Amino acid sequence: MKNKVVIIGGGMVGAATAVALAKKGAQVIVVEQFPIDPIETFNDAQIDIRVSAINRFSERLLESLGAMPTLKASRTAPYTRLTAFESGKNVLSFDHTEVNTSHLGHIIENKLIQASLWKQFKGLPITVKHFETPARKIEQSESEITLTYDQEVLQADLLIAADGGRSHVRQLAGIGTTGWQYSQHCMGVLIELDAPQQTETWQQFKASGPVALLPMSAPFANLIWYDNGNKLKLLSQLSPEQLKMEIKAHFPTLPGDFKVLNSAVFPLARQHANHYVKGRVVLVGDAAHTINPLAGQGVNLGFKDVAALVDAVSLDDVGECGALKTYERMRRKDNLLMMSTMDACYFGFSNDIEPLRIAREFILKMANNAGPIKAQVLKHAMGDA
Repeated sequence: MKNKVVIIGGGMVGAATAVALAKKGAQVIVVEQFPIDPIETFNDAQIDIRVSAINRFSERLLESLGAMPTLKASRTAPYTRLTAFESGKNVLSFDHTEVNTSHLGHIIENKLIQASLWKQFKGLPITVKHFETPARKIEQSESEITLTYDQEVLQADLLIAADGGRSHVRQLAGIGTTGWQYSQHCMGVLIELDAPQQTETWQQFKASGPVALLPMSAPFANLIWYDNGNKLKLLSQLSPEQLKMEIKAHFPTLPGDFKVLNSAVFPLARQHANHYVKGRVVLVGDAAHTINPLAGQGVNLGFKDVAALVDAVSLDDVGECGALKTYERMRRKDNLLMMSTMDACYFGFSNDIEPLRIAREFILKMANNAGPIKAQVLKHAMGDA
């Protein structure tokens, strides 16, 4: 059997790939620059400002990998309603009752998702390695792939790049990308909310960029603010009290009083690898595609990559070209569609052009009354279609 796999990057997608392939019977090495201790992470009372809106497809994957029970025993927040609006007159809302399910997804801190997956490493054929410097070169033959580090040489049947949007492996493999930087940046604001557990996540479109509320495990929530990068950087330098006043002036009324705990500003970029596969190198997650986080689909697309890759490969030769190309065909088209959809929403709503504003209000009104079509869109967003 040719079942030796090296995964570069032990974040959420890389860790999920490692667990899924190890459960299938592969011998896995995870190379991670910042190895974590799952027990220490779960015992850390500090709340992560980075959160993900995990849809039901991702929940099922995490459940199959053994991670979901750990998460449910920690800080998670199911949401049952998703709302999008502009002026407030025409509101597009999706409710769990429309698709006969208990919830639409969960808002979970990224560090907890990662820790829940690392916890599964124990008892599986997974080895974690830490190197101070990245690999110097990759060499491939028809039968294997070799990574050369200053400290060690690793040989495998398959190399998986799960090392993010600036993937070093992707560069070493000579895989190009297309994409651009968006003019806006995004600021995440962690708040402590004086209100009961919230189950609705909402997004308001503004000419300067959308704002959103992601309800976390009470009493916490995450506010998302899109705007000009320079403006957001200035806002992030304000005192918590000053930033709170700016939020109250720019956001819809929140469901209670709140306290600002932390904030961070992130640049926004769209990037898509020209290929997901080159020989025995395969890209997953942000190494293959980074998407506008408008609807929080980034990690969900990454988890879909994981499921498709694990389904496609065989341990007779985990790096067999035909299987990897099958994975690429399955995922590249779907990822491109989601990226283009998010861009259409981003460019269509982030302006104050009057004819477009009227068209947007009409679209929101029609979409909210679309019946079966609306339910199908919701199922797709949940990963159930």
